Amino acid sequence: MNLYFIAAAGMGLLACIGHFTYGVKHFLTPMLNAQFELVAKTVLHCFFHYLSVFLVLSTLVLASCGFEIVSKMQGLSLVLFVALNFGIFAIWQIYIAFVSDIKAPFKHLFQWALFLGIATLSLMGVYL
Repeated sequence: MNLYFIAAAGMGLLACIGHFTYGVKHFLTPMLNAQFELVAKTVLHCFFHYLSVFLVLSTLVLASCGFEIVSKMQGLSLVLFVALNFGIFAIWQIYIAFVSDIKAPFKHLFQWALFLGIATLSLMGVYL
């Protein structure tokens, strides 16, 4: 059992819950009700659900590796892939927050903290 992977999966579950509750209420619904080009709106709708799938699958991978349902040899590659994605998500969101004109950007773009936590715990599970 790898407690770091299990903790990362727990943070992934929090990210999923936030995505399907807060994200739907504060991003998806307002975006779908906004008036802008239909193709762009539809693509953003698809991206929301692509992220939904990624969050759920990543959480399942981390939990499976944490409980050693997946062999260590295969699990390490999966976890490194998940960690890399979440790490890049966090870095990119921090960068966007710094360069945006949003007032209090870290209040509105807070997901980076979860993403960074998932990436860090995943890497700790691989290397410690």
